[in-house]
Amino acid sequence: MNRFIFFLLCAILFLLPIPLGSYRPWAILAMGVLIGATFLAHLINCTINHEQPLYPPLYSWPLFGALGIVVLICCVQLLGISIDPFQTKQMLIKTSFIILFCWLIFIYCNSSQRIKKLIYAIICAGVFQALYASYLNFSPDIVSPLFGYRHTKRAIGTFTYSNFLANYLALCLCLGIGVLVSELKRSDSDYKQTLKQTLRAWAEILLSSKIILRISLIIIIVALILTRSRMGNSAFFIALIVVSFLALFIYKHKPKAFKLLIISFFIIDLIIIGAIFDVEKVKQRISETSIQSETRDEVVRDSIPLILDKPLLGSGGGTFYTAFPAYQSEPYSGYYDNAHNDYVQFAVELGIPATAALGSLILYCLWLCVNTMRMRKTALFQGVAFGCAIAIIDMLLHSLVDYSLQAGANSMLFMAILCLAILSNKLPASKRSRKEHG
Repeated sequence: MNRFIFFLLCAILFLLPIPLGSYRPWAILAMGVLIGATFLAHLINCTINHEQPLYPPLYSWPLFGALGIVVLICCVQLLGISIDPFQTKQMLIKTSFIILFCWLIFIYCNSSQRIKKLIYAIICAGVFQALYASYLNFSPDIVSPLFGYRHTKRAIGTFTYSNFLANYLALCLCLGIGVLVSELKRSDSDYKQTLKQTLRAWAEILLSSKIILRISLIIIIVALILTRSRMGNSAFFIALIVVSFLALFIYKHKPKAFKLLIISFFIIDLIIIGAIFDVEKVKQRISETSIQSETRDEVVRDSIPLILDKPLLGSGGGTFYTAFPAYQSEPYSGYYDNAHNDYVQFAVELGIPATAALGSLILYCLWLCVNTMRMRKTALFQGVAFGCAIAIIDMLLHSLVDYSLQAGANSMLFMAILCLAILSNKLPASKRSRKEHG
């Protein structure tokens, strides 16, 4: 039963993006039913096996505290504050499903082996999305077999919006890089490599099973480029640069080929693969972006009075598109049902205190990642923390100009990443890891 529940968790992570990125209410409900059934199996498992813990460990409660604040705010809003109770109920239901999902992750991802398997399930989901999106992008005459979406010039996969796919793929990439780093051979901090030893370490990467993981990451990179997402691509590479630079100074027992691996992501993935799959179109979209042509900054500007009018409890979960038109100072090009800025949207809908609580949770998890890279000796935990740190910074950047956290697949994957950030810092090392690292 224990293994079966863990398998269901991996299956849920794989299935989340398939029903239109779990962005539609029916898709969230469908995934919620699956999560609820898995949680029911957990309760049955606890009844049968008295040694099975019912509650997640104490160190996970900062995450549940922040999510609990969102639930509490939504419940208060439903008493008459929300301007659209139906949408607020939707956010309350979605947040409840996320809590159950994180609850199960903390209980059943209780070893380094299971953490690794969970990440591989996420990478498999990323590869599937990448292959599916690339196939549709290179086949303009066919209609998507899933939900009949037509080809667009930008890769979209099973999502409703190219930037959702870009953000999802970037998060998968970050975790994949973390696992790849964890599998590199370690070296002491004062150990100097010769050129021959460096080349041998690099050859071991290319000739071992790690090459399958590396190819998988290249496939995801290709689809990320094909989304033509400006911030989707920029945020990933900026986050990779920032965390890699930080890791050079704080990483305990850096892998021998760490620098070469990171450099390869820029030489092989960005330059060579990018040239093949026309990364210039992404650069062109970035260069053509101007303050005059973009209206997202006007949306943020016009949302500030909305936040100041209801700073404590907001207008109601999921109510941005209902509340915003009354504050819109001028017509924009297009209809804005979201703020294209997750910080602003959460502040509008849930108020400043709840938004601050969620932001504090994310920064706490980022600090745990840095601490894990600096203090822990277990290779997998260090690598997972490295990948989670890149993912967190990527999301922090992407959320400045988009609303990826409004898609169920992206928000649940990001919450799983926050769970992994906590687990990689708090889980005790296995006996095998202790022997390997002294």
